[in-house]
Amino acid sequence: MSVPDFVKILEVKRYSKNTIDSYASIVKLARVFFQKPLNKVDETELHKYFYHMVHTKKVSYSYQKQIAMALKLYYKEIFRQNINLELLFPSRKPDKLPIVIAKIDIVKIVEKANNIKHKSMIALTYSAGLRVGELINLKINDIDSTRMIIHIKSGKGNKDRIVPLSEKVLIMLREYYKTFTPINYLFEGQKGGKYTSSSFNKLLKAATKRAKINKRITAHTLRHSYATHLLEKGTDIRVIQKLLGHNSIKTTMVYTQVAEPTLLNVVSPFDD
Repeated sequence: MSVPDFVKILEVKRYSKNTIDSYASIVKLARVFFQKPLNKVDETELHKYFYHMVHTKKVSYSYQKQIAMALKLYYKEIFRQNINLELLFPSRKPDKLPIVIAKIDIVKIVEKANNIKHKSMIALTYSAGLRVGELINLKINDIDSTRMIIHIKSGKGNKDRIVPLSEKVLIMLREYYKTFTPINYLFEGQKGGKYTSSSFNKLLKAATKRAKINKRITAHTLRHSYATHLLEKGTDIRVIQKLLGHNSIKTTMVYTQVAEPTLLNVVSPFDD
């Protein structure tokens, strides 16, 4: 059975579009690496593959975990084999604080984007705290300018949520729409169809470089900054949790560690 068969199984089991795309990509990469059907690959070879991905490819904690989950599920659904990949799950996520940038830097990055399309994509991502997958999956009718909301469908965990639509971003989106006239997805590639996350990351990196900001800025940096800036404005942490689509309040609480202390009405005792 092929990767398309695996995709069909995941679709029937109602996995989210992002998860299906990620798992299918992981299986394809593994098949290219081994140059043979995966049912001919034993656990020892899989362990070597993980070593290669961690030490040579330098994959992240989260991607290492995703590889293990995808391959375990592939073997179970396609070959009816329960392979032992638990040992290859990273034992503990590094305690790294999210990277956050100032509002003025957000403005600089938007201003340095190439065109109104790129400006709109960056501004919308920040203004609504979107994940990159949520941004590129948006369709035109997901933007409700009457109610001033954005309907995010099948986000992480296959959950829908509603977030506020910025008035300033709406003005940008209207200008973008008149210029680029997308058909189905809000942001489409040059040849039509859905925009890709890699293309968005490239345009964001280029705009950041032109803005002379010496930090590695990704879509998730914009999301982290959105959450932190809301917290600094006094927005309740549970409201931020809902806006971000977090299952647990513990995930959202990390932003209390990077918010500007003086904006949270916290004054150092040294200043007394």
